[in-house]
Amino acid sequence: MTQASNSKRIDGEALAGQRLARVAGQVATLVDAHALTPGLAVVLVGSDPASQIYVRNKHRQTVAAGMHSYLHQLPDTTSQAQLLALIAELNADPCVHGILVQLPLPARISPAAVLAAIDPDKDVDGFHEVNIGRLWRGDDGPVPCTPMACRLLLHHVLGENLSGLEAVVLGRSNIVGKPLANLLLREDCTVTLAHSKTRDLPALCARADILVAAVGRPEMVTAEWVKPGATVIDVGINRIHDDAATKPRLVGDVAYDDVSRVAAAITPVPGGVGPMTIACLLDNTVAAACRQHGLTVPDADQTQAPTDDARRHYCA
Repeated sequence: MTQASNSKRIDGEALAGQRLARVAGQVATLVDAHALTPGLAVVLVGSDPASQIYVRNKHRQTVAAGMHSYLHQLPDTTSQAQLLALIAELNADPCVHGILVQLPLPARISPAAVLAAIDPDKDVDGFHEVNIGRLWRGDDGPVPCTPMACRLLLHHVLGENLSGLEAVVLGRSNIVGKPLANLLLREDCTVTLAHSKTRDLPALCARADILVAAVGRPEMVTAEWVKPGATVIDVGINRIHDDAATKPRLVGDVAYDDVSRVAAAITPVPGGVGPMTIACLLDNTVAAACRQHGLTVPDADQTQAPTDDARRHYCA
């Protein structure tokens, strides 16, 4: 048996399916017990093909979980003032419990201004400065979805106790690297946040029990960078063109086949972190709806289907 066949492929699709089923049960309980249907508003500005795919997937999963999905697709010509006006309307809408503005935005629109305009209690991406502060203080609040997905995948492989493990996070973005480093510190990992200026990066990565790659460089991490038996989480989504192929293919920041020879567990691209990120977005939306109504998030093991009478109270 080859070493590669011993490596464990972490099936993010299957785990996301389980989590989405859990969310759907929580939504059904909220509808039945409180006539409350969580609502998620997603705003897309422009026609970026990748963003359109992400938004469609989020819409489909939101509806499948029994939530309301409010999709706002705005033209490329939308001004910052127009976008901020829409966000103000969504902030005031009691049927909308979560707001997500799909990034990237057109260059003329300030992402910082847009994210700051979202009500922190409806910020299901966890990017508002108030929620960033809550995260670093250890307070309750929405956690950015991709870091949350990474943490859940690590727990699935390594169990609930990550204490004492050495973790290296490649990439220091505000969206993934920094919040994930915080989450792993909360788990009592010893965390190194590495980046383009880090010295002797391969040797540093090769010490890690947990290696997370989120740098946006196709297949940068090879087997020589990975400690035998490590758990590798690949956040990268890169489109590359092969000479013989007519369409681009998706690869991660990790050379999957090569690293599979030495890693104990590894996420594929696609089918790893991506599906779990959407499941975490819906988790955040349910939690936001409960916080806004002073409710406890339902126990996933005690969920039930909504009654016809409760359905009459849905927001239109």
